[in-house]
Amino acid sequence: MAVISSFSQLNPEGIYTYADYLQWQLSEYVELIKGKIFRMSPAPSTQHQSVVRELMRSLLSYFKKNSPCSIFSAPFDVRLPEKKRATGDEDIYTVVQPDICVICNLSKIDERGCIGAPDLVVEVISPSTSYKDLKVKYALYEENGVGEYWAVLPGECTLLQFVLNQAGKFELKGIFAGQDSFSSHLFPDLQISLSDVFQQ
Repeated sequence: MAVISSFSQLNPEGIYTYADYLQWQLSEYVELIKGKIFRMSPAPSTQHQSVVRELMRSLLSYFKKNSPCSIFSAPFDVRLPEKKRATGDEDIYTVVQPDICVICNLSKIDERGCIGAPDLVVEVISPSTSYKDLKVKYALYEENGVGEYWAVLPGECTLLQFVLNQAGKFELKGIFAGQDSFSSHLFPDLQISLSDVFQQ
């Protein structure tokens, strides 16, 4: 089998599994969503990195004191099997790399990342990723039972907070902007100040 070292060697219309993904030696990061390849953006902007850093700072500070949950930032593979019992590499068609994820069921974590839905996912959205993050990955996280999803728009200094309801659908719990503060739904004692996140 030929070594896959360039995105051009892959069929953009093909269907791939996590087993395929593990064989690739690409210089860029990609995600698989239901077997389809999605290229990730080039190196994130300084603003994107700053927002991730400040959110990580708040999350790490909180969880160090309050919970055994683990927090990871990209690159970190989250594998989402379509069937609960399908855990073989060849059975997994979705591998994503959220900007930040919080995982409280530590049995989901292994040396290659996480298998199954994180409790909380954060995506910092750029113009080039807005469709994927707000449509494709939104639906994916909802379908897989992510309890809380924050979509952060640095250009607008805005955060959208979605919470999974009892029917398994995301509801928009709040839109926060400027110097607002908000609390996590899953972790009510976790308070985030957007003035810190966006360094206003």
